Amino acid sequence: DAWVSPLDVIKIRFQLQIESLSSHGTQGKYHGILQAVGLILREEGLPGFWKGHVPAQLLSVSYGAVQFVSFEMLTELFHVSTSLDPRSPAVHFLCGGLAACSATLAVQPLDTLRTRFAAQGEPKVYRNLRNAIFTMFRTEGPVAFYRGLFPTLLAVFPYAGLQFSSYNLLKRTWNLVLLKDQTQKDSLRNLLCGSGAGVISKTVTYPFDLFKKRLQVGGFEQARAHFGKVRTYHGLVDCACQIWKEEGFRGFFKGLAPSLLKAAFSTGLTFFSYELFCSLMLSAKKAKKRKRKED
Repeated sequence: DAWVSPLDVIKIRFQLQIESLSSHGTQGKYHGILQAVGLILREEGLPGFWKGHVPAQLLSVSYGAVQFVSFEMLTELFHVSTSLDPRSPAVHFLCGGLAACSATLAVQPLDTLRTRFAAQGEPKVYRNLRNAIFTMFRTEGPVAFYRGLFPTLLAVFPYAGLQFSSYNLLKRTWNLVLLKDQTQKDSLRNLLCGSGAGVISKTVTYPFDLFKKRLQVGGFEQARAHFGKVRTYHGLVDCACQIWKEEGFRGFFKGLAPSLLKAAFSTGLTFFSYELFCSLMLSAKKAKKRKRKED
């Protein structure tokens, strides 16, 4: 996640910008990935690309752990309690979605903190993670940590469901096309199929991610004022309506390019690591069984 943090910061800045991202006749602060890189570097220095990195790392580890453990438990439950094939895309979609919802409920406060850190420029409103937690709790109450939860849950079920089911389908397609070289290219297959699954799922559910980010910075307007226009949204429907009226259809997909780059890299790496871990655990289990038989 450290490698993709700059893409995430740029994506969040794009998502929160009310003005058009086009460089033609716009007053927006950002209007392209390269321009944003140069501007952040000039105004905030290299550390600007890693704002919110600590909560992002905690978020990534916690979310991944809860999601994959929940996914394995749910697929096992389907296997023992139903006649459905636990490897089918439909089961993977359902189990992946439910596992992601469980993980989201567990780590939503970290997601909100990460967004706020990435959204603030200079001078900083929050000095560090501890200061952010105490400030938000004191000024906005505990509900602030769960801003944007509803659109997150609406998005994360199909997003994660599509991730797991797309990954499953892409792997099956890969194995059909390259069956002869399957064993030699498992690692490459897992990496590329994971990347493809990340791009597919992120594209389909992207507007909800944007809604979530806009809602997460509610009450944080003072830190956003020097970036350009600031809007206050009263829930998911109001957020969607205001974006449609003021920014049009393209407003729902602001920041999609850096988001897809991040999704391809991080999701590919996640599934690669997941499959590697499962393979190592299976090998260790087999070795243990062999040792018992020999004894």
